[in-house]
Amino acid sequence: MNRRREAILREMGLGPLWKLRRPAQQAPQAEASPQPVAAVEAAEERGAAIARMDLAELAASAAGCRACNLCQARSQAVFGTGDPHPDWLFVGEGPGADEDRKGEPFVGQAGKLLDAMLAALGLERRRKVYIANTVKCRPPGNRTPEAEEMAACWPYLARQIELLSPKLIVALGKPAAQTLLAREVKVGAERGKLHRYRGIPLIVTYHPAYLLRNLTDKAKSWEDLCFARSTLDGGNGLQ
Repeated sequence: MNRRREAILREMGLGPLWKLRRPAQQAPQAEASPQPVAAVEAAEERGAAIARMDLAELAASAAGCRACNLCQARSQAVFGTGDPHPDWLFVGEGPGADEDRKGEPFVGQAGKLLDAMLAALGLERRRKVYIANTVKCRPPGNRTPEAEEMAACWPYLARQIELLSPKLIVALGKPAAQTLLAREVKVGAERGKLHRYRGIPLIVTYHPAYLLRNLTDKAKSWEDLCFARSTLDGGNGLQ
């Protein structure tokens, strides 16, 4: 990691996301290192302000956020959509071109696949389902969000989850799983296991965009969703 990226993370009061070692119930913390008092205070004030917001205020704040470079190329922030009191929360990676244009997550080809998967479970958007991403702005060229970008967006996602209070979280792909579990993740190794985020059951599976390129793994993703359904229904120690 170069000095500029390290400086950005220090100003946010956060360390490189992939190197975080924290219990799942705690917010990301930086590795111990000297930081300018003003930068620490600014990061704490920003986090504290976000932690007091309701969903509408949170969406408005994200729309005007300039905490990382993703704001420079976006058309608009893509906050999330769905039932404000969901049973299911699906967390993906970040908006793509279609999402950036329409302002809603998962509306491209990957979104169509996700909708089909939801329908197979008897679910649909906005009914007991909420969909969000680890970052609210489109990474240029649809690249994977960088560590400092996900760190900058983390207070929004953390507060979003707190307000939504879902019964179960499905992490779609590696970036979402690493953000929520705060550690290195290989989806193939973590799928099929019951994880938890602040006490909320969490299932890791493949991102729909990955499934479009790797059709043979669709069956595995369906197994994961069935496992999530069983967990939600109390079949895996949820109740």
